[in-house]
Amino acid sequence: MPIHSSVLDLIGATPVVRSQRLDTGPCELYFKLESQNPGGSIKDRIGLRMIEAAEQRGDIKPGDTLVEGTAGNTGIGLALVAQQKGYKLVLVVPDKMSREKIFNLKAMGAQVVLTRSDVAKGHPDYYQDLAERLARETPGAYFINQFGNPDNPAAHEFGTGPEILAQMAEVGGLDAIVFGCGSSGTMTGLSRCFAQHSPHTELILADPVGSILEEYINRGTLSDKSASWMVEGIGEDFLPPISDFSRVKKAYAISDKESFLTAREVLAKEGILGGSSSGTLVAAALRYCREQTKPKKVLVFICDTGNKYLSKMYNDYWMLDNGFLERESTNDLRDLILRPFSQRDTVVVGPKDLLVTAYQRMKLYDVSQLPVMDGDQLVGIVDESDVLLHVYGDEARFRDPVSTAMVSKLDKVDVRSPIETLLPVFDRGHVAIVTEGERFLGLITRIDLLNFLRRRVQ
Repeated sequence: MPIHSSVLDLIGATPVVRSQRLDTGPCELYFKLESQNPGGSIKDRIGLRMIEAAEQRGDIKPGDTLVEGTAGNTGIGLALVAQQKGYKLVLVVPDKMSREKIFNLKAMGAQVVLTRSDVAKGHPDYYQDLAERLARETPGAYFINQFGNPDNPAAHEFGTGPEILAQMAEVGGLDAIVFGCGSSGTMTGLSRCFAQHSPHTELILADPVGSILEEYINRGTLSDKSASWMVEGIGEDFLPPISDFSRVKKAYAISDKESFLTAREVLAKEGILGGSSSGTLVAAALRYCREQTKPKKVLVFICDTGNKYLSKMYNDYWMLDNGFLERESTNDLRDLILRPFSQRDTVVVGPKDLLVTAYQRMKLYDVSQLPVMDGDQLVGIVDESDVLLHVYGDEARFRDPVSTAMVSKLDKVDVRSPIETLLPVFDRGHVAIVTEGERFLGLITRIDLLNFLRRRVQ
């Protein structure tokens, strides 16, 4: 193994792994692990290409400020390259981006500007429009413009595409490739590469439900209406200027739920931790494979690592909150309890535990109140305000037992009570403590009720 002089030398040359345990019909399915790039995604490739090409043209020099709008991993790829090459980087990102990505960007020195994810292109708060305006208003700033930058598809035409064809030649070639489309650089670059070097390879688009691209590919109509979706980094509400869809044979619209569940299945069965868009792509690839009547060799991208989505689609509670995981309905208030005590999911504290322990558990599990359990018996509840009022003015009281600050007069609600019973409890500023007789079942908060109502609408 060679020793490299820079982490940037590790971009590209990612491995390909054959699927072993998924139902791929008569086909062989191969995963291109772009998650193995140093920044964790395929976007490292275009981050390097777009910055180095701008350097070669004399458009930028170290110390300059680069500005870009990104809904996904392009920001991390740019941040990696900018950090190593000595550029300042300002990134405008929609507020649906995972916290892990934002933490990653800030840790690498990028300035992150959050904007709305519920507006379309042309709105002043749309992430691309806002980025372009910031670049224009910042003296000496350079707008990367991945959606209109020809160096974006060039990274895949001359890098990713030839690399894939060389790897797949070892197993007899490539019949079809499945990809997503955000800026459209991957699709456009691969299309140009394969048109010249592998014209028989079918190009298949995976698109989130809500994006306009699936309809455009399959029916030839370009809608001016899009909906929202939760998968990050792919799907569009317009055709990017650099896009070339002319060789794309078919597109599949994949729902958020199918995307997330497929990504979790890939991890469970293949040991590959991919991100949300990887779930979309694999779901489309599996549909394509199962529709075939003859064996084909199909490649799909694992676009990025799932490490950036641990708080979202790999979090069972987040999945339950959003209706992507099903739990058996009981038709009573148990349907609203996110963390049932009977399953040992409820985060609790004991009356003899220290208040600092209660505080640490609240912080760790991102909850604002804890049931106080003496064995299986509920004896109280302690919340943030209880701890604050107890320790304010004398921080040493963090070492007092929980029993000195907890509330013993409890707002209990019988599990068979109607949902309307919760409203007066919330109006008093309390959390609902659900019981069945004397048995404690769990807590219901305002957000639990809101999530339940939203799931019923869906």
